Amino acid sequence: MDLTAHLKTHFEEGIELRRNMAETLPAQVARAGEALAAALKTGRKALACGNGGSAADSQHFAAEIVGRFERERPGMPAIALTVDSSALTAIANDYDWDRVFAKQVEALGNAGDVLLAISTSGNSKNVVEALRAAQAKGLVVIALTGRDGGAMARMLRPNDFHLNIAHPRTMRVQEMHLLVIHCLCEVVDNVLFGEKK
Repeated sequence: MDLTAHLKTHFEEGIELRRNMAETLPAQVARAGEALAAALKTGRKALACGNGGSAADSQHFAAEIVGRFERERPGMPAIALTVDSSALTAIANDYDWDRVFAKQVEALGNAGDVLLAISTSGNSKNVVEALRAAQAKGLVVIALTGRDGGAMARMLRPNDFHLNIAHPRTMRVQEMHLLVIHCLCEVVDNVLFGEKK
């Protein structure tokens, strides 16, 4: 196998996906980012969850909101529901793994908060349950999915947002998810603090 040529196909596939998504996704991300900014402006918070690489993405998102993205500005409230090992293991042990995020949404979420629910398949049961809990409590949901959006796509309400990377390969979906997360953070900063100079 010619590894260089093989790896070049990864770059080309990623470029093609970004070009395709650039036609439809920016307007949807802008609307979701504006809703996130509006929530944060009124003292609401963002919660985020996902599994595996999506767990890392939820933590990355929370870190950018709490700390900073590309400029100095006040920290804003965001919590990755993936980081408290005691809560995760207690909930999984006492209830079920499918409830590890939903129980935290029920405890920490309030009407007007935002849940960033990340699943490359759209079918992760614990993320689906978190989405259900968020809707029951009046949170706005930003669903970040791949493929056809799975069960999550079918659950969304008119005031929720579906940012779907319609691609079958998990790695490509995850690469785009990170770009979308960065775009959401930039929208928040631009809406709340003005365009970066």
